Amino acid sequence: MAFSKEPGQSPAALLEKDNPTKPVLFFDVDNCLYPQDSGVAEEAWEGIYDYIKNHIGLDKEQGAELCAEYSKTYGFLPEGLVRHHSIDAKHYNSTIDEGLPIESLLKPDPKLRQLLQDIDRSKVRLWLFSNADDVYVKRVVRHLEIDDCFEGLSFCDYARVPLLHKPKREKFQEAMKDAGIESIADCYFVDDSYLNCRGAQDFGWTAMHLILDGFPTPPSQASQHQIKSLEELRILFPQWFKN
Repeated sequence: MAFSKEPGQSPAALLEKDNPTKPVLFFDVDNCLYPQDSGVAEEAWEGIYDYIKNHIGLDKEQGAELCAEYSKTYGFLPEGLVRHHSIDAKHYNSTIDEGLPIESLLKPDPKLRQLLQDIDRSKVRLWLFSNADDVYVKRVVRHLEIDDCFEGLSFCDYARVPLLHKPKREKFQEAMKDAGIESIADCYFVDDSYLNCRGAQDFGWTAMHLILDGFPTPPSQASQHQIKSLEELRILFPQWFKN
């Protein structure tokens, strides 16, 4: 897997010179490539509430309200913590994501792997696009045994000031540079975040909003497509799949 070492650097750009217009399908990671009920989110939120209590002084209920406010406003909780509470983003990330017991919570999904392998790479390229850091994402996809299904990764550098993340337009631009893709019209994106999918569509990408089990369908669509399973990609884009 040709992962970029830094966001904005593109080893794939050189590889794709002969076919710069081949579409790229960008996949979010958390809650998209593994089930929402895996326990990862619950572990992460408990860590976040503890972090807010220790560093900001709010109890769990107050912390939950703060998280909801910043997630809605910025589409990315750490952005609000950095802006309004001078939290060190790198320390926050190392405490939360790097401490998650991924290996005990996740297991490989043969059906997911088959879906990814059924995609014809001569027609579309697969790329990871996460607001997590590269270390965490690599842990996840390796444990899920799907790391060989993707060409590379666009991630959030928590040492960067200011933070650059989905759904900022500049992050979508950076992901295109990472993947070596020039045309916005050739970019496709799957994410469970309403704001990220809305941002992708506004930027010009074709986005598929993954509605998680137990979550209500939004009154207005975030983007061009709503799906309840990655398997629906077979129906939306049959031309990408092997016969």
